[in-house]
Parts: sequence; C-alpha cells; structure tokens
Amino acid sequence: MKRLLLLCTVACLLLALAGNALAATEIKLAHVVNEKDAFHLAAEKFKELVEKGSGGELSVTLFPNATLGDERTLLERMKMGVVDMGIITNGPIINFVPTFGAIDLPFLFRDPEHAYKVLDGPIGQELLAALEPQGWKGLAFAERGFRNLTNSKRPVNAPADVKDLKIRVMQNPVYVDSFKALGANAVPMAWTEALTALQQGTVDGQENPLNVIVAFKLYETQKHLALTRHAYAPAPFIMSLKTWNKLSDAQKELVKSAAQKAAEFERASNNKSEAEWLELVKQNGMEVTTPDTEAFRMAVESVYAQYGPQFGEELIRKILDTK
Repeated sequence: MKRLLLLCTVACLLLALAGNALAATEIKLAHVVNEKDAFHLAAEKFKELVEKGSGGELSVTLFPNATLGDERTLLERMKMGVVDMGIITNGPIINFVPTFGAIDLPFLFRDPEHAYKVLDGPIGQELLAALEPQGWKGLAFAERGFRNLTNSKRPVNAPADVKDLKIRVMQNPVYVDSFKALGANAVPMAWTEALTALQQGTVDGQENPLNVIVAFKLYETQKHLALTRHAYAPAPFIMSLKTWNKLSDAQKELVKSAAQKAAEFERASNNKSEAEWLELVKQNGMEVTTPDTEAFRMAVESVYAQYGPQFGEELIRKILDTK
C-alpha cells in the first residue's frame, strides 16, 4: 500500500513538473528602444495576446533598450536561437535580404493606407517568406512610420537646405545614398550610438518618425523639424526559426495572429497620436517646416536607377501600382 502511495505521489509530481515546464515555455522578445516607444507598445500587446491565447503554455518576456544587443546583433542572435524574437527596423535587414531594400526607397509609399495594403497583402507575405533562408520567421509588419528630418543647424524647406548637413542614418545603403543624393553627409550608425552623437554635436541631425522624436526627447538637441515624410519605415516582427520550429501548429497560428494584431494595434496608435506628437515638439521649442516634397522626389531619382535592378524593378512597380 505504501509503495502504491509512493508511486502515485511520484507520478503526480512528474505530471506537475511537466505542466510547469509547459507553462514556463518562454519567448524572449527584444527591441532597441525605450518603454515609451511605439515598439514597446506593440511588444506589450503581443505579450498580452500570446499569454492569454495560449492558456499559460507560452510566456513572453520583453527586453527593451537594447539590453540584448543592437538590431544587427539581435538578428545574428535570432539566427543562433539565443534570442527568440525581435521587432527590428528594416535598415539592418537589407544587409542579409537585399529585396527588403525595395520598401526603403524614398517616397515609395503615398500614405499609411498604401503601405498597409502592400505589407499586409501578397507582396508583404513574399517579403516575410524571404527571411526564412536566413534562419528567421517573418510574422507581421509593425512600423517605425513615415520618417522626417531634424537638425540643429537650420530650417529645411528645400533640398539645398540639406546640403553639407551631417545626418545620422540607419545602417542601410539606401538611406545613405538617398541623403547623399540630397547633398548631405550621411553617417550610418546604430541608434544606440546615435543618441550620444546627437548630444555631443558630432552629427547635426537625424531622420525618424515623430514617435521616435518624442520618445527620445530629440527636441532637446534638435531645434528644426522638417516634415519631409521621405520614407516609410516598416518594422517586422521576426522570430528565430529555431524557436518557431519548436512550437506546435496551434502555437504557431497563435503567435502569427498575435503579431499581426499587435502590429495593427501599434500602427493605429501611431496614426491617432501623430497630431499630438507634432504639437508636443512645437511646445518644446522645435521649429517645424513642411517642405514641398516634389523637389525632394526629383533629387533622389538617381536612387531608383541605382537600386532598381538589385531590388527588383517588377517588385517596385507592383508596390507603386498598388491602389
């Protein structure tokens, strides 16, 4: 009788341990910005949806502020399976998957609705699938948003005003060449380094959406904002393929659905908050200009000629023709 009781106790302990192991399956989700940024909003929504939808089978731990590395490092660590997931700006991805560069071309997207239709549709799914040979599973497109130019030197109303400004850009050749075409001294560097460079004045300016300008209080060092909206920056939810392959079919479906819903949640929040952000930067002393973008479009035509063959002229044409 005692032996039977002992066996039952051991069996119950093993079942409990198995249940705890299942509940403790952890997804480490990293990004490089702070908790006030829209990326963190998307990450929190993803965590909420996955943990609730999995009934405790999956947990999501968030690592903001580049605590697990800059974006290129995160991509490398996801390849190895050391980091499970990241929300990554498009810039570093182009170094591994060149076709992603197509969506970085200047003035490619007309407005948010155009971008979402492209990225949530077949074109976006093809791009996400192109990540798999690199060891990543593309899940959905969140966003950094439409990018604008700030600097500490002078107002920008025309391409000539950009000439010789030292502008930090993402580590992405399309951004580098776009700003070179405008006459700027384009300086590619990781965002973690860019903040120090802006504070120390080793660069004159940078380009990012309003949500970044506000989240990092760039108005403290940057007094001029030009609403150039020169590029739309998506930010894919990316999972390590090693982590993805460990999930059950039901968990995969949940994770992919949660990423898409979190991306849509973040994008809607950005669009709703844009007017509020613009007012805030003005209240904090930024001088805001709204340049005529046609002159800027003409100034960067050479970038399309340069990169069209590399990224796929048919892909670019499909994006431009999407209604």
